Amino acid sequence: MTKKYNHYCPVAFSLEVIGGKWSLTIIRDLLHKPQRFSDLLKYSSDITPKWLTLTLRQLEESGIVEREEQQGHREVWYRLTPAGQDLRPIVSALKEWGLKHAMRPPLPGEVVHPHLTMGVLTDSLNIRARKLSRPATWQISFPSNKTFALTFDADQWSLKEGEAENPDLIVTVSPEVWASFLAVKRSERSRFLPLMELTGTPGCIEEFLRTFGVSDEINLKQKGE
Repeated sequence: MTKKYNHYCPVAFSLEVIGGKWSLTIIRDLLHKPQRFSDLLKYSSDITPKWLTLTLRQLEESGIVEREEQQGHREVWYRLTPAGQDLRPIVSALKEWGLKHAMRPPLPGEVVHPHLTMGVLTDSLNIRARKLSRPATWQISFPSNKTFALTFDADQWSLKEGEAENPDLIVTVSPEVWASFLAVKRSERSRFLPLMELTGTPGCIEEFLRTFGVSDEINLKQKGE
């Protein structure tokens, strides 16, 4: 599981608790909301039920995760304790560092979870202070029946799962293409546009492309056509 560093240091102590291969990804998912065992198994790709059980047990023993069992229900929900919630700034810092120094397109066979990609995008837009000329809502629709409403309120971006009411722009795209589009350099993004469907007014589409540093003329489907 986690490595013992055998020297007196709070960084080493912390890594002995949360430094296991799956620990921080499990904490990442529980920071979003309480999860069932099956949810955590799905989000942490390639982890086995045995390793998930062992990791959850260690996090429980360390006071980071707690179980919630409802009387009359077989399902067990896992949630973070206050000590686990205190890890939010650390996970946010790792996310920001990864955006700056470690981002890449998904590898073949690598699972892309739309809710994680959309969450990272929302954080990135706010961290980098990307703003639109006016409030707007973009609906990002994935073939997996996952849909998200990404809203700019003239100051901050926010994310909500589900269809948007009267979106200004609808983007229909696969999770893999969307993740690749966001991960590559701005100068390389235009090559992914033929694999995306953008539905909206010319002005909204232009602002979407400008937000992501794309200015190439492409054949776009306009709203109302």
